[in-house]
Amino acid sequence: MTSLPPTAADAARRLVRGESAHPHDLLGAHLATVDGVTGVVVRAFLPRAVSVSVRVGELCVPMVRDATGLFVAFLPDRGVPLRYRLEVTDEQGTLVVQDDPYRFLPTLGEVDLHLFNEGRHLRIWEKLGAHPCTIDGVEGTAFAVWAPNAARVSVIGSFNAWDGRAHTMRVLGASGVFELFVPGVGPEALYKFEILARSGAVRVKTDPYAFKLEQAPGFASIVQSRSGYAWNDGGWLTQRAEADALREPMHVYEVHLGSWMRHPDNTPLTYREIAPRLADHVRRLGFTHVELLPVQEHPFGGSWGYQVGGYFAPTSRFGSPDDFRFLVDTLHQAGIGVILDWVPAHFPKDDWALRRFDGTACYEHEDPRLGDHPEWGTHIFNYARHEVRNFLVANALYWIEAFHIDGLRVDAVASMLYLDYGREADQWMRNRFGGRENLDAMAFLKQLNHAVQSLHPGVVTIAEESTAWPKVTAPIIDGGLGFTLKWNMGWMHDTLDYFRIDPFFRKGAHDRLTFAMMYEYSEKFMNPLSHDEVVHLKRSLLEKMPGDVWQKLANLRALIGYSVTRPGKSLFFMGTELGSHREWNHDVSLEWHLLEDPRRRGLMDYMEALGALYRAEPCFWRADHEPGGYRWIDVANKEQSVLSYARFDGRAHAVVVLNLTPVPRPTYRLGAPEATRYRVALNSDAPQYGGSAYPVADVVESEAVPYHGFPQSFTVSLPPLGVLVLLPESLPELAAPTPAVATDPDLVVDVTGKAPKAAKAPKTPKAPKPPKPPKPSKVPKPAKVPKPPKLPKTARAPKPETALKPAEASKAPEAPTPAKAPPPRRTTRTTKATTPVKREAADAAPAASPDTAPKAAPGTAPAAPSAPRRPSARRRPPKPDV
Repeated sequence: MTSLPPTAADAARRLVRGESAHPHDLLGAHLATVDGVTGVVVRAFLPRAVSVSVRVGELCVPMVRDATGLFVAFLPDRGVPLRYRLEVTDEQGTLVVQDDPYRFLPTLGEVDLHLFNEGRHLRIWEKLGAHPCTIDGVEGTAFAVWAPNAARVSVIGSFNAWDGRAHTMRVLGASGVFELFVPGVGPEALYKFEILARSGAVRVKTDPYAFKLEQAPGFASIVQSRSGYAWNDGGWLTQRAEADALREPMHVYEVHLGSWMRHPDNTPLTYREIAPRLADHVRRLGFTHVELLPVQEHPFGGSWGYQVGGYFAPTSRFGSPDDFRFLVDTLHQAGIGVILDWVPAHFPKDDWALRRFDGTACYEHEDPRLGDHPEWGTHIFNYARHEVRNFLVANALYWIEAFHIDGLRVDAVASMLYLDYGREADQWMRNRFGGRENLDAMAFLKQLNHAVQSLHPGVVTIAEESTAWPKVTAPIIDGGLGFTLKWNMGWMHDTLDYFRIDPFFRKGAHDRLTFAMMYEYSEKFMNPLSHDEVVHLKRSLLEKMPGDVWQKLANLRALIGYSVTRPGKSLFFMGTELGSHREWNHDVSLEWHLLEDPRRRGLMDYMEALGALYRAEPCFWRADHEPGGYRWIDVANKEQSVLSYARFDGRAHAVVVLNLTPVPRPTYRLGAPEATRYRVALNSDAPQYGGSAYPVADVVESEAVPYHGFPQSFTVSLPPLGVLVLLPESLPELAAPTPAVATDPDLVVDVTGKAPKAAKAPKTPKAPKPPKPPKPSKVPKPAKVPKPPKLPKTARAPKPETALKPAEASKAPEAPTPAKAPPPRRTTRTTKATTPVKREAADAAPAASPDTAPKAAPGTAPAAPSAPRRPSARRRPPKPDV
């Protein structure tokens, strides 16, 4: 019998005891010399085997179990690499022929490991995790996991009876990555990683890069083959890449897939069952996007997805990853974009997931002052660690590339930016400059936004940031974080606080509606009315409204109309269209039976009409983030709680007026941006929407009656608790500018209060060399026109007419007749009135209001205030998703 080469006893004992990180040093085929004969020694560790043989072609050589417990065979006159298989007989007498996993080369290269350790491998999900593949003609699955402080890592599963001794993985250099190719393991196999910590504790973990997870209580990872899904949204993706999302409509429907609609037995719909229903519903209501509460795998349904356990796995509650692709594809083909809630701020402390993954703080900070979130009972990612940032940035790109996601709404950004978020004074650490800003989180967010926007133009990132942190949506090159949009949490809280107030007292809270415009253009905002506002005893939107059921519904219609027509993109949580009395419950379906009530059906029809109007009129979205896209018409009518403004897209515009009391306002006068006829495009009080049917003319004609800073105006009846949207039927042609000569001083308006100075005569050019000739005397100025009396310092520039105040205009039974109105102003400033303006006219001009925006020419909007006030910081909003 041929003698066997000796086995390193210490290495063998560590391997048998499950303490080795280098199993390939012993197992597999290695060159050896025995009694002067060169050949190959093959070793195998198969603890449940009774006998093992090595088969090389037709040759079959029995293996001998040595004293260390390894099976060993020597094959003389052979070299490496060597193709061989093992014939294994187990304790039940079953013979299995299998390939040895320890005869294959590593599946990750040095470049992959180098980029990963630098945090720059943007497609690392293609290398780490589980990937079915064929190597050297052998089918199997390549497993790889990052566990830098582990003493040993094994892949366990149904294919090896969950025995951690069977498939010990090798560590690749100093990268912290363990790898092994296991022949014969294919798609849908269950697996986990068994990790021996340096402390001696054994931990069993799911794969952080798994594409599918088993539901509770197992939470095993599931091997997935490369997707072969045939997408049909090529046109959508091309259009997305070419569009500027900020100048396109974005009207978002926020959805929790588990409770949007259910079967009669209260079981949830699958991805494929939801897809056509959701696409039809959202398209009918005029929404442009859906925003999905997190679909990443999460153990507890009550977390709504915000306690993520599987970052790369769509939850298997509703189907497979390809089923989720079908949902996205169906929405895209219906013209609906898909935004995904994404949670890089924290992760749960479930022991089977990321927490202390290799026995140490691997994904989180070791110091609880940096690694724990005391309010939510979760861990915070260690953004300073390259591999952790790589994990998160690659995860964002994975959802965009693998599932064609159109945007990421990044959850809880404020908790990432502040080191003292949710902490007492002794619970946090200052940064290296002594501040409370999390510099590592800032760097991560910039890296994230740069990667998304540079690799996938047209994909948006949206920050849920609840404080006044500056430049959230500013470009990174300008010192910003680089987000596309930011949730306007200050607007949301102020607006809901206003609408809760009884209309009788709203005049005292008028500024809560107008204040948001003071900082509107400091960021690029989205106006959210999200799931956070209809849970945890906050009541449904309908129940926040005061009054009886009719007034509640009317208030709700007004709130919805205001949210959509003001600047900024808009978002509504599912069920807003149903007018539900109860809060959202994630365990049951929405109350679709409410549509049997004509009032609820009217609410849905109203949202359908509003959505269609929003999408059809670019003035509501083209210039959302430009001061030229908005102008107040009347911001100061607190007494009557009437608010009016215009939205612009060039000269094209819409006039919006809100009457936020149940008192109708007949013949209410409004300034008009153009001298034309206006038609009522939407009336929230119309009977088909459940309104009171208060009489409102379909068309109004502007008159040459200056009002609200415009040279023309019109009167319209305002319904109770109603919103009117008026569109011009046509726009008059602009007259070419021509010099004007003042022939009648009564028709010329002095807009400055000063006489123009005569132009100076040009100076004679200087002589090239001295002596210099004397300069000619200036042409004498003509006699000046006498100046009008100076106005009081608090008064505005005088107007030639006495305009009625908004309150007086609404009370007047008839509009002022054109015969009594003063002549229209001239637009030229080349001449000046020869008579001083009367003191009475100056006294009649209303005092400048701090809420009044600067006036601009008709058809345009004023510039934003040079130093807007910031919204009050709400750094610690209640977090319901724990």
